[in-house]
Amino acid sequence: MMNLASPELAFKVCQLPNSGVGLLREEFIINNYIKVHPLALINYNNLEDNELKDCIDKITIGYKDKSEYFVDKLSYGLATIGTAFYGKDVIVRFSDFKSNEYYNLLGGKYFEPHEENPMIGWRGASRYYSKNYKEAFGLECKAIKRVREEYGLKNIIVMLPFVRTVEECKLVMKTMEEYGLKRGENGLKVYIMCEIPSNVILADMFCTIVDGFSIGSNDLTQLTLGLDRDSELVAHLYNENNLAVKRMLSNVIKTCKENGTKVGICGQGPSDSKEFAEFLVNEGIDSMSLTPDSIVKTIINLSKI
Repeated sequence: MMNLASPELAFKVCQLPNSGVGLLREEFIINNYIKVHPLALINYNNLEDNELKDCIDKITIGYKDKSEYFVDKLSYGLATIGTAFYGKDVIVRFSDFKSNEYYNLLGGKYFEPHEENPMIGWRGASRYYSKNYKEAFGLECKAIKRVREEYGLKNIIVMLPFVRTVEECKLVMKTMEEYGLKRGENGLKVYIMCEIPSNVILADMFCTIVDGFSIGSNDLTQLTLGLDRDSELVAHLYNENNLAVKRMLSNVIKTCKENGTKVGICGQGPSDSKEFAEFLVNEGIDSMSLTPDSIVKTIINLSKI
């Protein structure tokens, strides 16, 4: 499978040999096509910043309902990729901006907190059921519902990022239901990112409430080794081939296999390292989602195992 973010590239890269999209990041579409913080659109009529309102007016020209602009743009972007890969799974990860990244969207400064360490702060699943962000998550759900039910792209699967606990996972799925997305209804599958040690330790419990796992090896490595790979002071310790990380991966793959739950990986590791890719195949992983420029060489390398 492949990692893809840009709708503009979809009909080009879908010509490469692939089994679908293992990671479609919403962040690219929000950053490049929507550009406005969703809560600024929802609360447009209450904004006191006239300069901001003027900017939003120019971007959303033709939309009386500013929230509908978000749903339209997101659904168009997702549908483009879903169409290019029609007949194959396209796994859409709900937004996983950190608070400092949301802050940089138009109007973000009015809705985002300052966090000392956004990497392990208010991100992913913890936002979706929060009273401070729930309505914005609802717009993402409406876009998914439109793409699947109105556009007929049932190959779209949704994925929850940074789910810290089983209880949190249930809260998010309850919130999704409020906006018309129910696991199992109309064939909707729900996956989670496996990128926190708790996802590995409690994998057997997560398996009972989700349809699949996608390992995010970047964050899992950081959180297993307790380091920030963006810090020059400790970046030399970052290594996805570290034994502790590999044991994490082995454990979650084994648990998913025992429970009949799909498990793939969408982290950077297999794209960068032939040895790491071979390790995952030998462990029995179901799929790898790679950058488009890595797919052909990785297929060739793995065919020699």
